[in-house]
Amino acid sequence: MQQIQNIVVVGGGTAGWLTAGVIAAKHQGQRPHGFTVTLVESPNVPTIGVGEGTWPTLRTTLRRMGISESEFFRQCDAAFKQGARFNRWTTGAADDGYYHPLMLPQQFGKVNLAPHWLAEGGDESFCDTVTPQGRLCDEGLGPKTIATPEYEALANYAYHLDAGKFAQFLQRHCCNVLGVRHVLADVTEVKLAETGDIRSLDTAQGQTIAGDLFIDCTGFAALLIGKALGVPFRSCSDTLFCDTALAVQVPYDRPDQPIATHTISTAQSAGWIWDIGLPTRRGVGHVFSSSHVSADAAEQELRAYLGPAGHDLPIRQISIRSGHREQFWVRNCVAVGLAAGFLEPLEASAIVLIELSAKMIAEQLPACREVMDVVARRFNETTTYRWGRIIDFLKLHYSLTQRTDTEFWRDNLRPETIPDRLQGLMELWRYQSPWMHDEFDRAEEVFPSASYQYVLYGMGARTAVLPGTIDEDVEFARRARRENQIQTQRLVSSLPAHRDLIDRIVRHGLQPI
Repeated sequence: MQQIQNIVVVGGGTAGWLTAGVIAAKHQGQRPHGFTVTLVESPNVPTIGVGEGTWPTLRTTLRRMGISESEFFRQCDAAFKQGARFNRWTTGAADDGYYHPLMLPQQFGKVNLAPHWLAEGGDESFCDTVTPQGRLCDEGLGPKTIATPEYEALANYAYHLDAGKFAQFLQRHCCNVLGVRHVLADVTEVKLAETGDIRSLDTAQGQTIAGDLFIDCTGFAALLIGKALGVPFRSCSDTLFCDTALAVQVPYDRPDQPIATHTISTAQSAGWIWDIGLPTRRGVGHVFSSSHVSADAAEQELRAYLGPAGHDLPIRQISIRSGHREQFWVRNCVAVGLAAGFLEPLEASAIVLIELSAKMIAEQLPACREVMDVVARRFNETTTYRWGRIIDFLKLHYSLTQRTDTEFWRDNLRPETIPDRLQGLMELWRYQSPWMHDEFDRAEEVFPSASYQYVLYGMGARTAVLPGTIDEDVEFARRARRENQIQTQRLVSSLPAHRDLIDRIVRHGLQPI
């Protein structure tokens, strides 16, 4: 029986260090003597380091790794994220916008408030009707106070962060606290055993690194899963057209400038611009389809968005290959991060997919090679499902648009570009509101039905409310609506400004849990 004792993560960055840290935190000290986690990182390959948006899941991940939230804020130029605002996605008008918040609607597990909101006409913003978080974002307020302990919340939150600083922060914690072995070396050859498993890695520095399980975090290069094992890549460019990003770092006009507590996504002629506020700068970028607009024209749109402040700022161009591997775990190799695939960062799915993969690897780490293929099959089924649902959810934003002003938006409405499952759901939602017991009951769901509600009704879609379908819940729904009004007033009056909260955390720290 070949025990799985030596885990080798190839590649650093957020994917490599998060994966190594999650596995080490779970198993160091729990497995028999001799268990090791080694991360092999090239000293000559820079990380992509653009993604700055996360999901609330990262709070749990960091906590399980034993990381102080206060130190995370101090070291990673971090800010709070309470959701995303989508501007000009529906009609393209200047006042066109809605929120996808991170808080669930009031009493979400007990009543579906969407039909009640629809029955009353749906005139008020759906987000404001069911949750305080849109107001908190409008007011620029943080999701907690300095008295709220680390990782706890008064309003659900994720983070915005500097990806380069985050990777370095994780590296220090993994090596100094979790016992991860760090090897700086360039992999020159991947050696396979007769069985087809990866046996070892040769490096330019003359080392041979053997392992029982190899995790490919080598980014778009996919040195293990792609080049060595030949696992095909499944493109979804026929569904999601954006294939290029222009990224720029924008300094603030003054050091005390307010920081947005949400991601801002503003639709353009053939794509969209992200705008993320960090304490020391903004991260801004234009994601677009090169088949519908030239890079020069896209850059002009980006600089027009930035205004005079962005006239001379250097812009970095990044190619996007939308899609994912046909399999993610093959033999004794698992792909995580960009090696597994990539989708445009419309809903910040990149880091959460790393988290989910690392968590599943750590929790189901096979005891021996004899059971690894069983674990791999389960991992592939779950991960393929997750990628498919994210593709559906991203396409939903495009499929609900009323914009027909450019070929890009018209092409996104063509039925052949919309996945069959999403088409079926959109037909269902004409008569039945998205709800947790319908299509969203699997443990692997990455977006709850509430997320579909926020986007669906934020973009002006409406569901017919059939007679007799909501009578029994009317009074309970009214109470939930009143609870939301009370909670909104309480939070708006008690929460600090976003920048003020971050400054206090950096100076004084949050209470450890």
